[in-house]
Amino acid sequence: MRPRRSFLSRVPVMGPIISLIVVSIAVGLSTDRFMLLDNLNNVALQASIVAIVAIGSTLVILTGGIDLSPGSAIALLTMIMASLIKFVGMSVPSAVAVVLVISLILGAVNGFLSSYGRIPSFIVTLATLSIYRGIAFLFNDGSPIFSVSDSLEPWFYGKLSGIALPFFYVLILYAVGWGFLKYTPSGRRIYAIGGNASAARLSGINVNQTRLIAFVIAGLMAGIGAILLTARLNSGSPNYGVGTELQAIGAVVVGGTSLAGGSGHILGSLIGATIIVVVQNGLNLNAIPTSWQNITLGAIIILAVFLDMWRADFGRLVSKTWSRVIGRAPAPADPDGEEPDIDPAR
Repeated sequence: MRPRRSFLSRVPVMGPIISLIVVSIAVGLSTDRFMLLDNLNNVALQASIVAIVAIGSTLVILTGGIDLSPGSAIALLTMIMASLIKFVGMSVPSAVAVVLVISLILGAVNGFLSSYGRIPSFIVTLATLSIYRGIAFLFNDGSPIFSVSDSLEPWFYGKLSGIALPFFYVLILYAVGWGFLKYTPSGRRIYAIGGNASAARLSGINVNQTRLIAFVIAGLMAGIGAILLTARLNSGSPNYGVGTELQAIGAVVVGGTSLAGGSGHILGSLIGATIIVVVQNGLNLNAIPTSWQNITLGAIIILAVFLDMWRADFGRLVSKTWSRVIGRAPAPADPDGEEPDIDPAR
């Protein structure tokens, strides 16, 4: 008989939801401007780009990897898109298609070097973080490209039935991401690899190919984020996207996904992105300097990682204590040759 699951375990994103409510109340009490409709709409629009990039970061982290390059990829892609439209004369839809293809290639480069080159993803993406931003500075002599096209504005500020389009982008992408992880073999393999790569390989899973898929999707999400940022600011700049990777990773971790991989829920990343943006919005409304905002964001990520590690240790302590109480030896933490625990609902 399967053990009864607690309410929190049955609703894996309940923790991030409670955190979002607490943070929102705290920010709302600190300033009366937070709950204004215009400000809430601005928070949601700001969170949309971070949330989309966090989808890719979630997949990579679930495999046990890390992607530090989305911020630089966004900078490069905004410059490519702005150059294609303003200097080459390409139409917006064609430029969007080209940017999406290039974003897939950027993600594939990260994935190929990390998976088949056997270079740790931290090193690969740390290097491409520098390379992608360096290439971005080669465009237009490193100067931003302003006033790209008036037809870009509807891509970000357009509305459908009175609702801003970025809301639909986020909802659609997260629905696809959730379905991908829960119902497709590739999605379940991502959890399996993060849980135990060796066991997954022994069970016949192509670990390198699955990791490559995760990085390619991460590249695509950075491309969509770059398109939205170009449309939002009607410009491209090699300085765009600075700190986006930190925000995306922070959103994933705050949303409950373990940095060790194999455990987490993609919807938690959406809530985590909202928490990050709400905190930043609250700091802005209270006129807190940017330096302290960066310190706060870093502290939030450290706290989330600490809580994640503490939760794992606490779980093992409870399991060990319970086994002693009932007089049964505790189960091994990582039995050799055992089928990895594949549970997308975690």
